[in-house]
This record gives sequence, structure tokens and C-alpha cells, in this order.
Amino acid sequence: MAQEGGGGGRDIAFMNNWHPGLSGGASPWSLGIRYSKKGEDRNMDRALTIDAETLAFIRQQKDRQEILDCLHRYTRGVDRFDRELMLSAYHPDAIDQHGVAEGVAADFVDWAIGWHGEFQTRHQHIIANQTIELDGDVAHGETYYIFWGENREGPPSLAFGRYVDRFEKRNGRWAIAHRVCVNEKVGTFNAVPLPPEWAAALAATGPCRRDRQDISYARPLADGRIQP
Repeated sequence: MAQEGGGGGRDIAFMNNWHPGLSGGASPWSLGIRYSKKGEDRNMDRALTIDAETLAFIRQQKDRQEILDCLHRYTRGVDRFDRELMLSAYHPDAIDQHGVAEGVAADFVDWAIGWHGEFQTRHQHIIANQTIELDGDVAHGETYYIFWGENREGPPSLAFGRYVDRFEKRNGRWAIAHRVCVNEKVGTFNAVPLPPEWAAALAATGPCRRDRQDISYARPLADGRIQP
């Protein structure tokens, strides 16, 4: 049961309970609401019932969000060199087939962090369009990606492709069980020269690092200016 203070001095208590009774064995979710107005003795109880179709939709949306969170753990983990976070996107026995590298999750994560560290100074893995097909505790996904990397030698890299994944929910946790990275286009682009003052202003916030000293780990977030 959760309580919250409402406008006008109202208290609302939510009491969640399953109630059987739908045909075919389905059970709607009954949301009991007890309403009282401060300073008065009278109470009013009423129940709102969520039908099976709406409940199924809520469960699907929860699964989709948790799968998206899994993908974000991967992208943030690799860009920040956070091995633990990146590895949490996979089940321990997961296989990743990236074309340029292939292996079980731990081996691939170590290769990816090592490769980016050797050849690039910073990078971003960006995910875009996503399709998720849910089938119980298994899901198949197609997620478009864009990759940018600042190379130690030569112009920056730019790549486009798709992550084709099989996700599995084990012990209540969604993670990648098998990944195939479809690399569709890889190239380079030329950085635009900037006036020194403007370049300095753009670089004045952060810090932007590939470790847990990056500003995204700051708790609480406060001043984002880099001190000289």
C-alpha cells in the first residue's frame, strides 16, 4: 500500500490485490482506492479494475523498457570503459558476433575496451530505431546504431549498422543471450576547424573521460565547469 498527499488536503491510499473471476481463468488487477479528506470523518472506498488486455500491455511495456535499459548499459559501458556495466548487458554465456571479433561476453567486452583504448581517444555508440518482438521470456530485437570515434591516427571514424539480438529474461533479468552486429557502412569524416575561443568554450564542461571520473557518474550533479 502506498500513500500520497493529494491537493486540497486529501490522502489517497492505494491497495493492490489480485481478484479472480474473468472467464478463461484470467484475473483482472483490482486497484482499491481509499479516499479521505483531512478534517472530515467520512471515507469513501471504491475499486478500479484493470482489464486483462491493459495489464498485458503494461507488462509488455515493462519488458520493452528493461530491454532498452539493457542496450543503454552496453553503450554507456563501452563508451565509459565501465567493464562491469557493459558486461551486465549480457548473460554470462552470451555470444557476441561483431564480425571483427567474436566470443563469449566477457572475452568480447575485454576485446572491445582494449581495442577502443588502443586506437581511439574517445567515441560514442548511439542507438536509434528499435524493433522488439516479445515471446514470453525470450525477445528478438533489431536496433540501428551509429558509431563515432576519434582516432589516434587519421580522421575520425563514422559507422552505421544494426544490432540483431536475442534477449532472454532469466531470474527476472533481461539481458543479451546472442548478438550479431551487422556492419553496413564504415568510413571517415573531416572535423570542422573551430576558432580557438569557441573550441575552448566547447571543451570547458565535463570532464569527459572513459572511466568513472566522467561527469555522468557525479552524484549529485553540481558544477559542470572544468577547473583550470
